[in-house]
Amino acid sequence: MVIFNARIIQAPLLAVLLVASACAPSASQQPDLPTGDGYDFFVLSLSWSPSYCAAEGPDANRQQCAAGRDHAFVVHGLWPQFESGWPEFCDSAEPARVPDATVQQMLDIMPSAGLVGHQWRKHGSCSGMSQQDYFSVVRAARKRIEVPDRFARMSERVELEPDDVEADFIAANPGMPEDGVAVTCDGRFLREVRICMTKDLEFRPCAEVDARACWMPRALMPAPGG
Repeated sequence: MVIFNARIIQAPLLAVLLVASACAPSASQQPDLPTGDGYDFFVLSLSWSPSYCAAEGPDANRQQCAAGRDHAFVVHGLWPQFESGWPEFCDSAEPARVPDATVQQMLDIMPSAGLVGHQWRKHGSCSGMSQQDYFSVVRAARKRIEVPDRFARMSERVELEPDDVEADFIAANPGMPEDGVAVTCDGRFLREVRICMTKDLEFRPCAEVDARACWMPRALMPAPGG
């Protein structure tokens, strides 16, 4: 098991945290910032929910994939990263279980209680933050990203080049470097867009993450609700 503390989050991220916490129904005080040395940056992973539901079939989470659910890109997680490798399932003074109230606050961007809880235990526990602060940063990171319009308007499944999806995200998010975003696939499905961000939630390059991008010439994106 990795024992891990994060270095102090810089002042610009403190401002983000304060704004995000102010918007959360239960956030009423300044977040406690982590101390010590640790990870180098974050990866925000956005999952194409219809691909997850189609690929996992009967094993997919019903809260996310039940009939009538029309989720598009959802937050898979916000992952602390080293320049090479990453920590996971770290010791934390915070409880392993995420309170129901916090889960409810996150369901609009992380559409299942199981996903919220798992991401805290595997990744949030390594952030050096409290649960409240971690999920505030998750929301702030998601707000930092502009999802290209065509993915919000898809009415039928498409096959496209993963490089084109990456190019769309770069075009929609000024300052995002080509080697700071990676589109991943699994089997025939396009699964995730992974975006590297500093602790201030600014875009940054990340060669190791970029190297794991999808190698397929084309990948399938099922339509939301399809």
